[in-house]
Amino acid sequence: MIRDEAAMEHDVSGPPQKSDAALRRPESLQDFAGVWRLERRIEDQRAGQVAHATGQAMLSAEGAGLIYEETVLLHLPGQAPLEGRRRYLWRAAARGIAVLFDDGRDFHVIPLGNGAPEAAHWCDPDQYDVRYDFSAWPQWSSVWDVCGPRKDYRMETGYERLPEA
Repeated sequence: MIRDEAAMEHDVSGPPQKSDAALRRPESLQDFAGVWRLERRIEDQRAGQVAHATGQAMLSAEGAGLIYEETVLLHLPGQAPLEGRRRYLWRAAARGIAVLFDDGRDFHVIPLGNGAPEAAHWCDPDQYDVRYDFSAWPQWSSVWDVCGPRKDYRMETGYERLPEA
């Protein structure tokens, strides 16, 4: 719509508002179903290097929840790329989404209802802390800070939904 300057001078509606889609946040487990492109940066303080990974995560229906299956190509400095895979079970929980290891052990809960939820997991002797950011949904990210006697790294992963084929 084109508006002339005179009409704009009398416009008291204020600045443009974000669309409902821009304000949307994931509300349930099913909001994550689909295929996501991912890009990852791993800053390893102990090794003094930065690694990068690209790939995809597929979240598909399975039983009472979703299966998270990730495939990446990991680029470590001075080495040939490595293929990596990981698999988690995602289940609806009272406070959000329960993330389980693929053998059913508890990992952490992603609290839904705000744009930047946090969670933690103690895996003796290592501490895993994560912050999620859903403020640009349907793009989202996670940042893991991992510390322990032999670990000290930050892993930042960005996700972008791929169009359905």
